[in-house]
This record gives sequence, structure tokens and C-alpha cells, in this order.
Amino acid sequence: MNFAQIRKYDVANGTGIRTVIFVTGCTHNCRNCFNKDYQDFKYGDVWTDAETEKVIKYLEDDNVSGLTLLGGEPMQNLELIDVLKSVKASVNKSVWVYSGYTYEEIIENKKRTELLELCDVLVDGRFVEELKDLKLKFRGSSNQRIIDVKKSMEQGKVVLFME
Repeated sequence: MNFAQIRKYDVANGTGIRTVIFVTGCTHNCRNCFNKDYQDFKYGDVWTDAETEKVIKYLEDDNVSGLTLLGGEPMQNLELIDVLKSVKASVNKSVWVYSGYTYEEIIENKKRTELLELCDVLVDGRFVEELKDLKLKFRGSSNQRIIDVKKSMEQGKVVLFME
């Protein structure tokens, strides 16, 4: 798995101050994607245990509310499963994941579901240029949903996240 950047502090991609991982590699090719370079699976640097340890250290900061996974496409970088297992074994913070896949598409795939189960909030759906709305919080287009993963899995249907 490759990554483009790790941000220690980010306030745009989830509630509170968050540490953010931008993985690379995505086959969705959404028109006017804001991270076009990150679609290349070879872009950036190879993820190692050192990056996992750096993320854990960042998350130990009391100012940081949690971790957010972006891309690229996290659901096409399933090595994140091991990263999240290590993170969750060390710190108890919320995990947000942004995916071009819908919740329904993710739960059709066993490995993607395994990654999703390690997350608390999913922002789902491909970016659609015609539905772009700069007033939306935590998403780029109005088709995207902010989903409470745990409640959705418990209830067997999509439950939207409420702050």
C-alpha cells in the first residue's frame, strides 16, 4: 500500500481535530476528483510499520479526536485492515473513512466489510460534479452520505450519522 501524506492535525475531514491518512490508488476516476494524483496506486511512498507508529503517536495527543482515512480509495487499500487493528490496539479514538463505494457496495465484499467494521463513520459515494455543493459539511456532492457504521450494521440498514 502506498500513501501520499499523513496530516497530524486536520479539521475538514470529520468531527474535531483529526489525524488523516491519504492512501493512493483508486479506480473510480470521478470527474474533477480533487486528488487526481492520488488515483495512481504507485504514487507516494510505501506504507511501513514506522508510519503506523507515527499515526498512533499522533492519536495519543489529547487534542486529536480520531483518525480519518481518505485517498485515493481506502476500500481499494485493504492493507488498512492491519493498520487499523494496530491503531485500535493502542488508542481508543473514532475512525472515519471516505469511500467512493456506497455502503451497500462495501458490504457485498467480505474484505471491504472487514475494513468497514473497524470504522465508526463512513462518508460514502462517488463524487458527482453535477451535485457538487460547497455548503455541505464533510462531503463534496449531495449524493454522498455520512453514515453511522455501528448503528447501520446493528440495524441492518443505513443509519445516518448525527453529530
